[in-house]
Amino acid sequence: MAIQLTIPKAVADGLRLPPGDRERALEVELAVALYARGILGFGKARDLANLSKYAFGLALGERGVPRHYDEADLDEDVRYARGQ
Repeated sequence: MAIQLTIPKAVADGLRLPPGDRERALEVELAVALYARGILGFGKARDLANLSKYAFGLALGERGVPRHYDEADLDEDVRYARGQ
């Protein structure tokens, strides 16, 4: 299932972005907002933004959004790195 959002013309015209950059910028902003609220995890949010891990991490940092990474995530990463 795919979801398509419709932005009213008056709102789209009010965006302070060049017309060619609007759709791309809205994808990134939506992905960052959903990640910040805990609605999407990092991987799915970066998929929505169509950015690499590094680039999405930078986008979060530019907007002051902290990574959701706790001790359990660290333990999981360590187990994965050790091949367990």
